[in-house]
Amino acid sequence: MRIKKIIVVGGGPAGMMAAIRAAQLKQPVTLVEKNPALGKKLLLSGKGRCNLTNSCDLDSFLQRFSGNAQFLRDAFKKFFNRQLMDFFQDRGLRLRVERQQRVFPATDKSDSVLQVLKKELERLKVNILYKRCLEDIIIRDGQVKGVKLSGGEIIPAEKIILATGGVSYGFTGSTGEGLKLTEKSGHCVTPLKAGLVALRVKEKYPAHLKGLTLKNIRLKFSDGKKKITSAIGELLFTDKGISGPLVLTLSGRVLDWSGRNQNVFAEIDLKPGLSAEQLDNRLLREFKAGPKKSLKKALKKLLPQRLVDLFTEICAIAPDKSAAHITKSERGKISLLLKGLRLSISGSEGIEQAMITRGGVSLKDVDPRTMESRRVKGLYFCGEMLDIDADTGGFNLQAAFSTGYLAGESAGI
Repeated sequence: MRIKKIIVVGGGPAGMMAAIRAAQLKQPVTLVEKNPALGKKLLLSGKGRCNLTNSCDLDSFLQRFSGNAQFLRDAFKKFFNRQLMDFFQDRGLRLRVERQQRVFPATDKSDSVLQVLKKELERLKVNILYKRCLEDIIIRDGQVKGVKLSGGEIIPAEKIILATGGVSYGFTGSTGEGLKLTEKSGHCVTPLKAGLVALRVKEKYPAHLKGLTLKNIRLKFSDGKKKITSAIGELLFTDKGISGPLVLTLSGRVLDWSGRNQNVFAEIDLKPGLSAEQLDNRLLREFKAGPKKSLKKALKKLLPQRLVDLFTEICAIAPDKSAAHITKSERGKISLLLKGLRLSISGSEGIEQAMITRGGVSLKDVDPRTMESRRVKGLYFCGEMLDIDADTGGFNLQAAFSTGYLAGESAGI
């Protein structure tokens, strides 16, 4: 195998895995990172626990991507969830599969994942340059020749792997310079949008519910013509709207709607296991069992305290009204609200607050069998730079590791 100098730009999961795979093939690899440490964004993943993959089968996995999923088949054939899990377990990190087949380190710490990657980079003698920003890609006659880094430093290379990420969580170093240089080099970059992001609503009351988590609820979004219904899960109120796993997973599709139609609504089904009629009967039983109880106290069995106050306000019923005096009409209002607390979607938090970036290097410009550019020989892309995005649950990280692995292998052979 011919020795070639390989430069990987970006020390996130994709970049680290690309550097590891290329180094495993006995190639000299230099990993360039703009931060003083590797994996800054990785440490934030999974709320600091790092949901590194999902153990579901390939077809189910691909269904969790918003589009362009077929592009990943070659990368997943080469290095998928089982291979990723073996990679970490073979290096001493125990893993745990949780509900919805999400995979976490048994330590519940993202740093445990990062330490395995760092030790492997060290073992393979990957040269790591910290605090170096990418300023330019040197290209001659359609072939990469090297990179120009901050301070004017030029490093020659036959192969360059770009893993600089998108623009979400910019404070981690994902500021989009790699995408700008990619576009400058003649590639198409599809518009960047927020993905897995909290939604804003027009109503003011979420601010009073800030920090409240609702469990075992279902969400329904509608623009008047189309509907999306979520699985049963969790929702979190923020000061300006709603977040949590259910919201984040569907946020991309909802924002696509709201870009075309401003009348997008969310309805929170607080009791998805019961129909409105069943809820009405339950309320009737509760009220008959405690006729002297105030409505506020009676509703505590069904709702968190802060939601009780909101319900009585929306239904325009005095909270101290006794259960015995609640009319059938008032009871019906409460039942319907339990099945559909409506919110008007006004937009989302900014892309810098999003967990991932939607959009990126057009897949038409990338060979899915190698991750190499179709426009510039010796230039490879991986991770969040690519126009690929998925739901929460370990899918995006697996795509980063898999495309990184394939890019590293393709550059190294």
